[in-house]
Amino acid sequence: MFLKHLKSFIFSKITTIHLSTLLAAGSLAGIATAQPAEPQLPRQMAWTAYNLGTTGYNQAVAIGAMLRERYNVTLRVIPGQNDVSRLLPLKTGRVEFTANGVATYLAQEGMFQFANEEWGPQPLRLLMSSNGLSNQAVAAAADIGATSFADLRGHRVPYVRAAPALNISMEAYLACGGLTWDDVERVDFPGYDAAWNGLINGDVDVAFGTTVSGPPFRLEASPRGVNWLPAPHDDAECWQRLQAIGPYFTKHTATRGAGISDSNPHEAGTYPYPLLTALASQDRDLVYSVTRVINENYDDFKDSDPGAIGWAVELQVFDWVVPYHEGAVAYWREVGIWTNEFEAHNQRLIQRQQVLAEAWAEMADQNVSGREEFAAAWQRLRGQRLEAAGFDPVWR
Repeated sequence: MFLKHLKSFIFSKITTIHLSTLLAAGSLAGIATAQPAEPQLPRQMAWTAYNLGTTGYNQAVAIGAMLRERYNVTLRVIPGQNDVSRLLPLKTGRVEFTANGVATYLAQEGMFQFANEEWGPQPLRLLMSSNGLSNQAVAAAADIGATSFADLRGHRVPYVRAAPALNISMEAYLACGGLTWDDVERVDFPGYDAAWNGLINGDVDVAFGTTVSGPPFRLEASPRGVNWLPAPHDDAECWQRLQAIGPYFTKHTATRGAGISDSNPHEAGTYPYPLLTALASQDRDLVYSVTRVINENYDDFKDSDPGAIGWAVELQVFDWVVPYHEGAVAYWREVGIWTNEFEAHNQRLIQRQQVLAEAWAEMADQNVSGREEFAAAWQRLRGQRLEAAGFDPVWR
């Protein structure tokens, strides 16, 4: 049964669509057949994505190859060093979409790097996402001998500037082991790839990322070796601490990644990545068409990257923590997947964004000077307005 409060559905197991069930019910009738009208796509599009060599970048490029081959559309994929550099082109209209990470959620909330006068809560929407057989996890260099997060006390841990999604996720996993940033040696890096290079080169001892991304495989092949630290699913205290900081995580056992396989699975957490994200104001027909052609031509790119399998329709997640765009909803409803429960969930998330937008408008009257003072004032006001509307602020 759909629960009204955000905390309930971000701390519960995210629901995925089971294709076999839908087929049995006849829900997917027509999903592989031609729709009444041809997709309406521009000749050129631009997306931002993670750095060169990451699974998010590789998947975006593979989708671009499909668009070129099938529809004569040129997709320019722009790599971004951090969350701000991926989202700023979207915010300013330089790109139509971003193949982003969990920063989509943080930007929606107007928190951390987005808790300033230049940003604030953003009206973001999803089209679809990749939910593969990998984890979003922390790899340790095998040569340090760590087998748990508690073992990282005193070790060197990367902090990526202007990338709250990476840093909060690392903090969440440290909390699983009862640690904070004060218990480790923080080492700053300018970007995701730089942090992994620092791990490979011996400058730090761990890094956070997707198990199927390129950098972990480089670590595995290096003299240091790779060892993914577990977040045991039966450790209730670990998961209570982890999700208190990273509520977007869900328990997942990975069978794909560097040093990971069916015979050597990894028990930790994950979230959708990449998330194909647009502004709420993006053209409805364009969003509908992009969602449609990615789903209809999945077979063209599913083998392009170990994580690309996650775009399969049966792996889509429609009750996560960011709402879907009306154009994407129109497509998923058309093919028989969008349910009343998903619609109720989506409208509740849109209502949350409206509460955030109204609270942000109030900040103009706060007369607060100083970046840190502004962020603190916004966090207080944000928490008050969300709680008054029946939502959990998550971060107070």
